[in-house]
Amino acid sequence: MPNTDSTCTPESLGAFCAQLGFPLASSALVSLTTYLNLLVKWNRAMNLVGREDWEDIVATLVADSFFLADFLAGLPLPQAPQCWDLGAGAGLPGLPLRMLWQKGTYTLVEAREKRALFLRAFLAAYPLPGTEVFHGRAEEFMARRPLADLIISRAFMPWKSLLALVDEYTTPQGLCVFLTLESLPPILPQGWTATEEKRYTIASATRFFWALRKM
Repeated sequence: MPNTDSTCTPESLGAFCAQLGFPLASSALVSLTTYLNLLVKWNRAMNLVGREDWEDIVATLVADSFFLADFLAGLPLPQAPQCWDLGAGAGLPGLPLRMLWQKGTYTLVEAREKRALFLRAFLAAYPLPGTEVFHGRAEEFMARRPLADLIISRAFMPWKSLLALVDEYTTPQGLCVFLTLESLPPILPQGWTATEEKRYTIASATRFFWALRKM
């Protein structure tokens, strides 16, 4: 049974991440420790994520961010991309990702008030470079901003629906990155092409990233 009373420390987190194969710099350990302790505390009151203890959260949810940081580093993006995380939830993968990958500006877009409050509470306690929260619907947010170079989606809506939604709001070479449990389909909607796909394993489960680019 998870020990929900255990508090994460940079030392315990560093040892745990090293066991998972992800040694982290001290700055990332401090910020991630702050995030995990705040998430566990808020999770007891409002069920932000389905996991209870920080080790389980790292092993099954935060680990996606570690893989995603490497994946984004290999994609053809501008020097300072405009990045949107649609349906950011409790900040997974976005907040741990920004502790490791800090190119450009990154906006966590979340319509649900309690989750947006949590995101802002963390960033108030531990600001991350170029990272902000928008509380509201994605349609409202996108209409106000410059075109996106990168859009990240984890179960925000079905991927075909998302491509249709964001098509007019991405740059001509804009990328959409999906976190999914399925491999890349052979046929994509008209106007989009696959740039990259990555297959990886977390807790014995196979997961995928797709990077789709406007043609």
